Amino acid sequence: MPVITQENLALVVTKEVEQVRVTDIHTHLYPPNFGDLSLYGIDELLTYHYLVAEFFRYSTMDYEDFFNLSKTQQAELIFQTLFLEHSPVSEAQRGVLTTLKELGMDLNVRDLRVFREQINSIPAFDYVDRIFAIAGIKEVVMTNDPFDPKERQLWEMKGNKDPRFKAALRLDVLLNNYEKNYEYLNQMGFLVDKKLDENTLTEIRRFLRYWIEKTNAVYLAVSLPPDFMVPEDSYRSRILEKCVLPICRELNIPLALMIGVRRSINPRLGLAADSLGKADIRAIEYLCRTYPENKFLVTMLSRENQHELVVTARKFRNLMVFGCWWFLNNPMIVEEITNMRLENLGLSFIPQHSDARVLEHLIYKWVHARKIIADVLTKKYLDLLESGWKVTEEEIKRDIEDLFGNNFWKFVGRNV
Repeated sequence: MPVITQENLALVVTKEVEQVRVTDIHTHLYPPNFGDLSLYGIDELLTYHYLVAEFFRYSTMDYEDFFNLSKTQQAELIFQTLFLEHSPVSEAQRGVLTTLKELGMDLNVRDLRVFREQINSIPAFDYVDRIFAIAGIKEVVMTNDPFDPKERQLWEMKGNKDPRFKAALRLDVLLNNYEKNYEYLNQMGFLVDKKLDENTLTEIRRFLRYWIEKTNAVYLAVSLPPDFMVPEDSYRSRILEKCVLPICRELNIPLALMIGVRRSINPRLGLAADSLGKADIRAIEYLCRTYPENKFLVTMLSRENQHELVVTARKFRNLMVFGCWWFLNNPMIVEEITNMRLENLGLSFIPQHSDARVLEHLIYKWVHARKIIADVLTKKYLDLLESGWKVTEEEIKRDIEDLFGNNFWKFVGRNV
């Protein structure tokens, strides 16, 4: 086996990180046969809510006037404001530049029409193959909401035919607003009542089984507010403990908890209106302690929660920490959190996911993440070499494959 030295260490780690094919465990992407639910193209990139929020940092335009424009017009305004009138130094702006560069486009053209024409000339199915190849993606896990009428119809009529797109059943509507949304279950043929009597709980469990089987979901998922707590006297807590967790145990699939989002603090911003807050780690401690046969994938949105989360993961083997979610997906924070996790958890976590809603997000999210993770890992392996512990290229390859895919599949309980 090749000898790893301080001189060639960085080259070996960087090569392995760049070559590994990623399982992206949380996205909002869809396969091309899902039609207009599958978002891609320069206009979708530029009108993504990250950039919409940044646009209004500069623009005094009325919110309503902006959202009444076509997507193409919005994209042109954002490109003019954020890329031509100001240098694009934010992470979201830089992400667009990285994407265009990796697609082989000349950034110095600075002409949105040229970028649009080049992307639109590629057939959708071929474009997915190209993006996956550039980003080094093996497979992605979607976010699938049976309460969305359009998506539900697609699952009922055709389903997913692309094995690279795995399903995750999203439970936000069920758990966070049951009292306002329970009638949707009745409309789908599940006979429930606002009162969570035994028949209703049985029907909710039937609903979960049906949709897990229909989508072949690899896990269940819910995004939660900072004040999420369990146990408590609430619809969410009762459904979680009486329905969701029993079904997860029965079918041996994890529950993914994404905790810390505060919805719509400025409603005029539309999809860009959400913020974050610090959550109470005791809810995770309770779930992991009380339900040791359940598996929990957990990511938290507040930077202030990260140390508590890794310490909690040290105590519970049924807790898998994953990703740097949403507002944490900035290089300085990703580096900090990845270091923290390595120093507390070794290699037993999932360092990143893309959270991509637009296909091209896969490119910049993973180009940027790979570089940061490679740099952090190089320093950790250097520490080993300096202590006298020799590492081999095969061992480095093994570790990186675990971080970028195998850890997830082993935790889920499916063959890698």
